[in-house]
Amino acid sequence: MQHTPENTEAPGTSPAATAGRSGIRRAFFASLTGTALEWYDFAVYSAAAALVFGDQFFPSEDPFTGTLLAFSTYAVGYVSRPLGGLVFGRLGDVIGRKKVLIATLVLIGVATFAIGLLPSYGTIGVTAPIVLVLLRFAQGVGVGGEWGGAVLLSSEFGDPRKRGFYASAAQVGPPAGNLLANGVLAGLGALLTEDQFMSWGWRAAFLLSGALVGFGLWIRVKLEETPVFKAMEAAQNRPEAPVREVFRRQPRALAAAILCRVAPDVLYAMFTVFVLTYATTELDMSRGSALAAVLVGSVLQVGLIPLAGALSDRVNRRLLYGSAAAAAGVWPFVFFLITDGGSWLPLALGVVVALALHSLMYGPQAAFIAEQFSPRLRYTGSSLAYTLAGLIGGAVAPLMFTALLGSFNSWLPLALYIAVAAAVTIVGLSLGRDADRAEAEDASLVGLPAEPGSDKSVLSADESPRFVK
Repeated sequence: MQHTPENTEAPGTSPAATAGRSGIRRAFFASLTGTALEWYDFAVYSAAAALVFGDQFFPSEDPFTGTLLAFSTYAVGYVSRPLGGLVFGRLGDVIGRKKVLIATLVLIGVATFAIGLLPSYGTIGVTAPIVLVLLRFAQGVGVGGEWGGAVLLSSEFGDPRKRGFYASAAQVGPPAGNLLANGVLAGLGALLTEDQFMSWGWRAAFLLSGALVGFGLWIRVKLEETPVFKAMEAAQNRPEAPVREVFRRQPRALAAAILCRVAPDVLYAMFTVFVLTYATTELDMSRGSALAAVLVGSVLQVGLIPLAGALSDRVNRRLLYGSAAAAAGVWPFVFFLITDGGSWLPLALGVVVALALHSLMYGPQAAFIAEQFSPRLRYTGSSLAYTLAGLIGGAVAPLMFTALLGSFNSWLPLALYIAVAAAVTIVGLSLGRDADRAEAEDASLVGLPAEPGSDKSVLSADESPRFVK
């Protein structure tokens, strides 16, 4: 029978002590860059779904129908994430974080590169959208297995008492990838004519993925396994059936982690994806103007997310997260009112504020979710929460926004939808736990000094994290 020793390594001789500051920096950089590259692939598809795919793969006399079908393929990337979370999350707790993160990077990179080579509907007919959906499915599987590992890659090398900052490395990936993807598309749009961009120019953004993935692999292959997983491996404390254990022993933690993600996903879908459609169709703005507004907000997010993560190490993490969620539920009502005139400056301001609120939720989110699960189930639990939340959050949001706007011809249902998502997130936070002094379970695991008065024992296979209100 497996057992959990009180201390897997003596202080000062642990893998963490050996890794040192250089190891922490490499892990932080690898988590950030790898996730950014994968989210470049995911984000370039999202932007193309709003701007290009309706014409290229779903031709229709009704532009609304084409856009709706294009966003359906966007949703496939979220629907397939739970499969990635199940497969790669389990493997991450069994064979290690590093091996899984290399596999997810290769999978999503190959799928994105292939989309750049895919002939359009006009060339191969219905085969084109079918293959597009399959490649989007593969993207989602890769992203589903990526996030949980990227969070642990940086946070398990760092001091658990600064988990908010270290875990935020993976959270910087989406806005950085979104920034890069929209920047590439905006640059191509500026250099090419409308016909050139629509016929072949957009493909260059997908083909660029090949070079980016090569760079990401070079970084990850050189990285060591995390100290926490090394310690669990040495103690023979790896789970045999982590998925079953999460559902059986930590259901409340899983529910809290799932629900807390809904508002950030919905808000992000609105202000980085659907806002492109809204600005071009409802406000009669150019594609370049809409992309520029998203780029400004994404640039600021790259700095705001780690700041929010660090702030959550100093104040109550749930309170910061919940306050931002409440503000996010109100802001869309203001946004739609100030952008009604169709001017670029109010649009940019609205997007920037929305993405700043998203940062205040997204920065602490990785640490909050990881803290809900014991170390030996952390990759599986975090991955399941991340992917299952995507089904009720980001997956359906662009479809709902498109359908609501088409049905009611008003922005009010869109704002109400985001407000409901914010309320769901607040419920999830209320179910979760704070990182109390028992968070020394990680400190003792990697040989870091435990805080005074804390429990130095590592959580065993039969224990669940204590919920502290």
